[in-house]
Amino acid sequence: MKPMRTERLILRNWEDRDRELFHRINSDEQVMEFFPFRRDRTAADAKMDELRGAIARDGYGFAAAEITATGECIGFVGITGTDHMPFLPAGTIEIGWRLAPEFWGKGYVTEASQAWLAYGFETLGLGEIVSFAVDNNHRSTAVMERLGMTADPSADFDHPGIPDNHPALKRHVFYRLTAKNWRKKRR
Repeated sequence: MKPMRTERLILRNWEDRDRELFHRINSDEQVMEFFPFRRDRTAADAKMDELRGAIARDGYGFAAAEITATGECIGFVGITGTDHMPFLPAGTIEIGWRLAPEFWGKGYVTEASQAWLAYGFETLGLGEIVSFAVDNNHRSTAVMERLGMTADPSADFDHPGIPDNHPALKRHVFYRLTAKNWRKKRR
């Protein structure tokens, strides 16, 4: 992956110097509020290695977001395949993010996501990018709406990867953005 630059960020593949932050965002109670698990250091390192390998292979993925001015990694933003969701058509691409709490509310996710949408629609030639979140994760759905994504209640679903002993986390809302609508919004 060639690093992408936005006004304030560099979006790049993971580096070993990011391991501490990656572990922190995957084990922090506030960050992981809408997930049924927390990753210990070994699991976080393995997941970061998995993401790094996927980005090296595909040229995109859930990539590190770094503040240009400080070189500080703040979390991840990116696009990736949804092969883990058996009910979605093959080749469906989702956009997603996870930042350390001290970087919330500063517009970083929206800024980085706009760059990833441009990459997906312009460089990869995608026809649609989707996103989904736990139905009461209002911070994430607000970002989806700022990006111009549209809720598709007919596609809302119970996440197959969420155990039944976490009923409050099962129901997910589904958002879509077509290339056509993205281009219209940009004009």
